[in-house]
Amino acid sequence: MSFSRSIKILIASAAGLAFTHDVPTVLAQTVTYSRHVAPIFQEKCESCHREGAMGPMSLVGYDEVRPWARAINRVVLSGEMPPWHIDKSVGIQDFSNDRSMTDTQIETVLRWVAEGAPRGNPEDMPAPRTWSKGDVWLFAESLGPPDLVITSPVYTMPTSGADVWYRPITETGITRERWVRAIEIRPSTRSGRRITHHAIAKLQQDEATPTQRTNSIEGVDAGLFMEWAVGKQGEMMRADTGKLMRPDSQILWDIHHHAVGEEIETAIELAIYFYPDGVVPRFRQHLGLFNVISGDPRNLDIPPRTITRNQGHHVMQRAGRIENFQPHMHLRGKAMSMEAILPDGTVRLLSHVNNFQFNWHNNYIYADHVAPLLPAGTTLRFTAWHDNTVANRDNPDADQWVGWGDRTIDEMAHAWVNITYMKDEDYQAAIAERSRGRSLETLQE
Repeated sequence: MSFSRSIKILIASAAGLAFTHDVPTVLAQTVTYSRHVAPIFQEKCESCHREGAMGPMSLVGYDEVRPWARAINRVVLSGEMPPWHIDKSVGIQDFSNDRSMTDTQIETVLRWVAEGAPRGNPEDMPAPRTWSKGDVWLFAESLGPPDLVITSPVYTMPTSGADVWYRPITETGITRERWVRAIEIRPSTRSGRRITHHAIAKLQQDEATPTQRTNSIEGVDAGLFMEWAVGKQGEMMRADTGKLMRPDSQILWDIHHHAVGEEIETAIELAIYFYPDGVVPRFRQHLGLFNVISGDPRNLDIPPRTITRNQGHHVMQRAGRIENFQPHMHLRGKAMSMEAILPDGTVRLLSHVNNFQFNWHNNYIYADHVAPLLPAGTTLRFTAWHDNTVANRDNPDADQWVGWGDRTIDEMAHAWVNITYMKDEDYQAAIAERSRGRSLETLQE
């Protein structure tokens, strides 16, 4: 059996992937760090694994990478790193924030380790990437510093005790309408990430007199502004799309802390990037929390040593564009899918996360040309699986009966999804524009 074929089988069995094609052989010559592996690490690893960033070790340069070769082999083979848990065999596969490795990149790294992790010729090294020092905002490189940073009051979590839900209110200081084009949110300290289960920023403001062209939707909770959970990155709006902040608005925080055996003090920071003054985007984006438990979420019931399945259905009252898919579950979370049932009965599987990891609440943001455009009357169907068996290595106790709850040891199942709702004429125009783009791609091919 060829090395490439062996790697294909190992990856598929370890990560639960269903390959439909052969993994290509990387190169006939020896794979070296300098020529083959360093460019992959620059693209996929260094953003987190460098001095001052969130990764537990730096992976910049051969001397820092080589001691971790065996560990790198394990996490790449299992699909743990880079953290990207979407099923690559079904649904939409083009994402604007895709940080996964390609099949070829995976094979390259595994071959490098198998061949003894050689350095190679240092002259083959790519130019080093320039990273900002310290814990910087992700969008600062492309958008500049945030226009506004709102910080919650500091909270001190004791060494032990019950989980805490901290809900202070902070004034935004906004004195005129401003449209938001990007948002980031994070604990203010690295140690704060250890105790923060989630942080939700709810925007409290007067929605009684909506601005023209905002496409405000009756029945949509305009207050959900931004959510952070372990491992999540920021959100950048698409062109001509934004979120609206009004004068005298406030941020109502919903922050969940849990004890980790050490007294830790932290706050939550919300970075906001505005459109220039006077720019009013055509569409207003709304963040939705879509429950995956039929009826009341408290109906969630997970017996000991079982795998359970639940579904939730939500009807879109107006046409719109689905911007992202972000599953949220706890330690027994196994998988979650999002489907669209069109008014004519057609079912489209949009995305399926088949390897949910509580420590990485990935937000899968669709690329512009594939973000689902759905008509009014579409039903969004979410399906969640929980694994309360000993096979789930994150399971605290497979003998416990688990139900819905906010604590980390409890369970829940919902999806955070941003939707840009549209008037029917805007939806038809978007469909036509998408079709023209596809026709042009066909002609170019």
